[in-house]
Amino acid sequence: MRNPYDVLGVPKGASEADIKKAYRKLAKAYHPDRNAGDAKAKDRFAEANSAYEILGDAGKRGQFDRGEIDGDGKPRASGFEGFGGFGGGGGRAGGFGFENAARGRGAGPGGGGPGGMGDDIFSHLFGEAFRAGAGGAGAGQREPAKGEDVAAELAVTLEQVASEEKLRLSLPGGRDVDVVVPRGVIDGQVIRLRGLGSPGGRGAPGDALLTIRILPHARFTPDGADLRASVEVPLEDAVLGGPIRVPTLTGAVEMRIPAMTSSGRTFRLKGKGLPKKDGTRGDLFATTAVALPSAEDTALTDYAKARRAARVG
Repeated sequence: MRNPYDVLGVPKGASEADIKKAYRKLAKAYHPDRNAGDAKAKDRFAEANSAYEILGDAGKRGQFDRGEIDGDGKPRASGFEGFGGFGGGGGRAGGFGFENAARGRGAGPGGGGPGGMGDDIFSHLFGEAFRAGAGGAGAGQREPAKGEDVAAELAVTLEQVASEEKLRLSLPGGRDVDVVVPRGVIDGQVIRLRGLGSPGGRGAPGDALLTIRILPHARFTPDGADLRASVEVPLEDAVLGGPIRVPTLTGAVEMRIPAMTSSGRTFRLKGKGLPKKDGTRGDLFATTAVALPSAEDTALTDYAKARRAARVG
């Protein structure tokens, strides 16, 4: 796995918005739906998705920057630097280092085949998995092929994103799974569902690459984790000020506006947006649209005529 910053083409100090923008651009360009049968595009798509899994999560990004995990999100091995051998032998003649242990396998007594020192020392350090893996490699065997990845899409509403709802999804091949809409998801983001792809015979199954599509909303427009909406304000409330009702994804709330509020003013309702990865929520930005009475209002008409006459005069 390459450095995720290089994969997305952003510097290490890139903002969250820049990382999202770069990921979206790559995901759109290399999505399997647009590149059927293109193996290179498939690899680039998977690589971009893996990179965003690291950099799109503040916690994982911090771990990567500190060197605690690699580009695949796996912990980096530590604690063996400078370990030259046992008994202080190091690299000197007679010292017993990793190289000597490896050479011991297949050598004379005490270092020969299974049960020899070469096997035992590595098995002691790393477990029996090393013995089996080393033996297989020595015999020219290859790991069983992993199953193919499959692509799927999940269309969600803003309400479902806000409530982190669990949804039923049918994958290619007829398998049904329950999927929880993740926090901080953005439109077009690809989520890897490990092990839910095609069977791999004797190897591990592939993964399901799930593209999230956020459906358009009649009232709200997402802007990252924030939402934007237009709110009608009756003329009398715009002139006199006071409380108005503002709809949100979780129900209407009350907001006070000042007197003489004109159309186009934007007010912020903190925490009324979409969930973020860190557990907090974005905000709702409500822009006022002053609404005139739907029926004829004689008093209002007379008032407007008087105002016009005063201005002209």
